Amino acid sequence: MKQYVHHALTAALLVAAPAVACADIVLSSNDGHTVQDDQKRLVAPKQVHPDTVSIIDVAQYPPTVTATIEVPGSVVGPPTAAWVAGDESWAIVTSATKADPQAKDGIAPDDRVSVIDLTGKPPRITQSLTSGLGATTVRVSPDGRLALIANRTEGTVSAFSIADKKLTPVGKIDLGNKGSLPSGIVFAHDGRHALLTRGGDNMVSVLNIDGSNVTVDPRPLTTGMAPYTMDSNGAGTLAVVSNMGRGDGDQDSVSLIDLTTQPFRVVETVGVPSGPEPMKLSPDGKFLAVGAENGTTKPPGHPFHHDKGVLTMFAVEGTTLRKLDEAPIGGWDEAIAFSRDGGTILVQGMADRVIYVFRWDGHKLTPGQPLAIKDAGPESFATAWP
Repeated sequence: MKQYVHHALTAALLVAAPAVACADIVLSSNDGHTVQDDQKRLVAPKQVHPDTVSIIDVAQYPPTVTATIEVPGSVVGPPTAAWVAGDESWAIVTSATKADPQAKDGIAPDDRVSVIDLTGKPPRITQSLTSGLGATTVRVSPDGRLALIANRTEGTVSAFSIADKKLTPVGKIDLGNKGSLPSGIVFAHDGRHALLTRGGDNMVSVLNIDGSNVTVDPRPLTTGMAPYTMDSNGAGTLAVVSNMGRGDGDQDSVSLIDLTTQPFRVVETVGVPSGPEPMKLSPDGKFLAVGAENGTTKPPGHPFHHDKGVLTMFAVEGTTLRKLDEAPIGGWDEAIAFSRDGGTILVQGMADRVIYVFRWDGHKLTPGQPLAIKDAGPESFATAWP
């Protein structure tokens, strides 16, 4: 899930910090304008705080938050509403919702996109522009020349050309169904194709790309009900999709898509605990981390309510998954990130406004001290590595 507060689009420093260039950083986008009420509905808090971006140094253990700046962001949509360049010099963050006292529950759709210079002391916003209502997942092509942003509220995908770390709108793809809820995006390694999850009409679209011209392939992929978060391995051979189901307590699933064949095809679907929104492949592609909300977003007294979510680790063996370990996490969990060496795992907890920290040795999860995020809930991660 993902939502903004009306404030100037300036990168006002909230936590003083050293430069972030030449470090191994995880960028966390944090929503300060969305909480859950007693019935677990998304509402604006009585005191709305700025949305922020936090920079987390994972070059050593334990990880540390080195800087936090104001940047619009939102917990509505999959937890992939941020992107970081391979050299860690700049980033893109989107915002699907914002605080609006006149809107239902104090929250309205948003369309803002922020480009951030990560080398600044502090980091700062260098460009502010718009995409489409419900702007969520942002991904950049392998050659760095094209950005795609899924607009959930509109049922569209926006395309931007990239030059000198600036975005220029070049088109918008209408999916023909406003209720399609475009969500997750991954590019194929050839840059000529991308995959797009559509939770509203239960399919994954293949996008054909020719320069800045993007079209929808007539053959969709079928994974499971409500495909949502998506990731791909560094080798470009495999994509993974979380299928959120009806959100009513049943077991949900993740699906594997073989990217080595044309056309692409689904080759495996595995059951996981309900609400597998957080999901991430390790940098080497050998492991898959799946976080299950596990009923933590259900109100107390609901038959499927649980106090804790579950982090499950799988070995990726060709085009199959094998369960290795699991550990409890908090509630309303969002994104997962690995350190570059794969030995540290971060999991965002919106309910507790913390980032859970684990060590991972390839066999066992060992919990560490969580990182607190002040006045906002962490909702999307981005790293320079896969």
